[in-house]
Amino acid sequence: LKLLAENFASSSAFAIRPSGHQELMARGRSGLGSALCLVAAALFTKSLWMPTFVQVGRREMLAIAVAAPLPAVAAVEPCAVGANNCHSTASAMKPWKWPTGTSRDAAIKELRTVIEAYPKEGQDGVDQGGWSFAVDDLSSKGYARVEFLSGIGNFAKFFNGGKPFVDDFEVSVEDDKVSVRSSSRVGDSDFGVNAKRINYIASGLRAKGWEASGV
Repeated sequence: LKLLAENFASSSAFAIRPSGHQELMARGRSGLGSALCLVAAALFTKSLWMPTFVQVGRREMLAIAVAAPLPAVAAVEPCAVGANNCHSTASAMKPWKWPTGTSRDAAIKELRTVIEAYPKEGQDGVDQGGWSFAVDDLSSKGYARVEFLSGIGNFAKFFNGGKPFVDDFEVSVEDDKVSVRSSSRVGDSDFGVNAKRINYIASGLRAKGWEASGV
C-alpha cells in the first residue's frame, strides 16, 4: 500500500516548481491522491477478508441433517447405584457372546429359542405369574423386552394391592455380543428373583455353546 501511494504521489506531483503556491497545490493534490489510494486499497483488502454467507435452503439443511451420524445410544441402561433389584451388562454383569462362526442372525434365533423355552409357570419359585413379550423387535432390530410376573404371594397381597410384581428383562443384540438387563419395577430388594431368571436363560445359552455367565 505504501508503494502504491508513493507511485500515485509521484505521478500527481509537478515536474517543475515555479512557485511556492504551485508547490503547495501539488503537495495537496499528492496528499489527497495518496489518501484516496489508501482508502481504496483498504476497501479492497476488506472485501477480500469479509466472510461470505451462503444462503442454504430447507432441502440442503434436511440433507445435512440426514447425513449427520446419530449419537451412539447405550444398548441397555445401567442399574441405579446401589440397586439390589437389578442386574445389567451396562453395570457389572458381563455380556453374552455367541460361538465363533455363528452369524448374528443365527444367534438371534438361538436367543429367541432359549427365551421362549422359559417355563410359563416359572422356575425355582420365581416368575409364577408367567411372562410375555412387551416389545419384540429381535428379528428386525435385535431388541426385546419381556415382562415377567410374580405369583400372588403374601408380599404381593400386602405390598402391591394383591397384584403381581412386574419385572423387565431386556436383551439387545449387538455386532458380536448381547447386552442384558433384568430389573424389578418396585421395591428395593428382589429376593434373588432377577438373578434366578438371568441364570436360567444363561444356562440355556451355554448349552448351545455360548459364553453366557450368570450372576
